[in-house]
Amino acid sequence: MIRITDVTSAANPVLKSLKTLADKRGRREAGQFLAEGLRVCTEALGAGQVPTTLVFTPEAERHPLTQALIAAAGAAHATILRTTPDLMQRLTGKDNAQGVAAAYPIPDTSLARIDRARSNLWLVAENLKDPGNFGTMLRTCDATGAGGVILLDQSCDPFSVEAVRASMGALFSRQVARASGPEFFAWLRQGDGQLVGAALDGRTVDYRAHGYAAPCFLFMGNEQSGLPAEYAAQCDAVVKLPMHGTADSLNVAVCAGVLLYHALDRLGG
Repeated sequence: MIRITDVTSAANPVLKSLKTLADKRGRREAGQFLAEGLRVCTEALGAGQVPTTLVFTPEAERHPLTQALIAAAGAAHATILRTTPDLMQRLTGKDNAQGVAAAYPIPDTSLARIDRARSNLWLVAENLKDPGNFGTMLRTCDATGAGGVILLDQSCDPFSVEAVRASMGALFSRQVARASGPEFFAWLRQGDGQLVGAALDGRTVDYRAHGYAAPCFLFMGNEQSGLPAEYAAQCDAVVKLPMHGTADSLNVAVCAGVLLYHALDRLGG
């Protein structure tokens, strides 16, 4: 018998606890993050991730995929709440909330968890600030079969509501790690891996002229300042994308997408 609790008040302690997951401090203290949307939660279930708390509206409950989530959450003895569209909107902070939200444990994001043999391609991002860019990059990793994203230094929180939403479920199928620059470079040199930076320093070559070797780590810099010179110096190669118009730079997620697909092609993907 699956136990579902009907919630009609914003004062409900479980809803109040879930609401704190919108803040980084709340996520850190709870060790959990919030995912919103039936598609994202279904992707999580497909990756073997069952929520600790599941919330849905009566309308969303009728969907077969929601029923599958309820069954999995019930089997795992998770907390299951049925609530109103208004309270779901308050929980997710979206006017057009999709009717399903769930909390999941924050996974281990240490470099030791990264299995470089899992994929021929990886993304590394230094001081990446925009959670939307992070989510898009992770989603492109999923599309290209890349292993995931390694965030360096003062990058955004990959488990923020914005990042999870932008990843469209890729957060559950790709690996994510966080480290300082020195920690990453030390880890990388402990095994195989070609580090290819995207920058405009004096030794850059056209991205199409470089010979990519697996496992390949594509290294992106900050959205505004780009890849620091001292980090570019650590790369095995530095490549650039030609700019034929008046703009002097590309969005970092767009640049990462171009490089991922090109490297995938060169590596025989």
